[in-house]
Amino acid sequence: MEPMLISDPEPTTTMKIGFVGLGHMGGNMAARFLAAGYTVYGESRDRRHAQELVNKGLNWRGTPREVADAADVVFTSVPDDDVLETVASGPDGILAGLSARKIWVDVSTVSPGLSTKLAERVRAQGATMLDAPVSGSVPQVQSGTLTIMVGGDKAAYGRVEPILRELGTPRHVGENGQGLLLKLAININLAVQLLAFSEGVLLAERGGLDRSLAMEVMTGSAIGSPLLKGRAPLLLDLPKDAWFDVELAHKDIRLALATGRSEGVPLPSASVADELLTRASELGYGHRDVAALFEVLSRLEGETEVELEW
Repeated sequence: MEPMLISDPEPTTTMKIGFVGLGHMGGNMAARFLAAGYTVYGESRDRRHAQELVNKGLNWRGTPREVADAADVVFTSVPDDDVLETVASGPDGILAGLSARKIWVDVSTVSPGLSTKLAERVRAQGATMLDAPVSGSVPQVQSGTLTIMVGGDKAAYGRVEPILRELGTPRHVGENGQGLLLKLAININLAVQLLAFSEGVLLAERGGLDRSLAMEVMTGSAIGSPLLKGRAPLLLDLPKDAWFDVELAHKDIRLALATGRSEGVPLPSASVADELLTRASELGYGHRDVAALFEVLSRLEGETEVELEW
């Protein structure tokens, strides 16, 4: 009797990927999938912003429903709860295009409550939703070095893990919504670290030290986290195109504060960051990188206290 031949498993790249939301983060993620050999379908609010991806092989679709209908795994990268609800619902939404065994991976930073409710609606259709927010900005997307926190069904995570590894290092952390909880915890630290670093640099500079020297010594000291080392140059030359803008950072801080209130957890440093990010928007920095906190502080000459509301 001849031995039974066992065929190799289907290559991961045969899974068709859909992408809704092709902005700075989503567009660069879709580009990495295309470069890795995946078939990618995409949709965004403005096709003109996605034309370069279309030129590289992206299959354009007119609605989120059409993307979900064409793909095995659907990714979304959108700015907030309202947009996520919009692309999910209605006759042209993602939910209308999902069917059994399809997986929806949302890499947006939104409220854990909304994400959990959407996951329940997806489950009722025989499909699965994972929340998979990422830590990192455009440079980390382009280099495939994001940190990805995934909440939801572990079997579904196993199916998409090889795909996520094109973007960075994924880790399954728990149930639906728990990936988002970790992302909010991380972004509290991002805002607070940048604020504290900016305070220290400004103090040193006003005391007569060269700003570049102060930053070099500070980032080389015990406080020199990867975040500060990566973003310190932006304090010297604030980029025109934000890696992570003030409005998005502020949205995440407010999500964290709302979650803290619901869980009974005091978040005093997040409250201070909330106040300074509010001032940043008032001063016209809403669409500049969050490293603009240094410039905001330097413009608040003479103000020594920030009123807390927590």
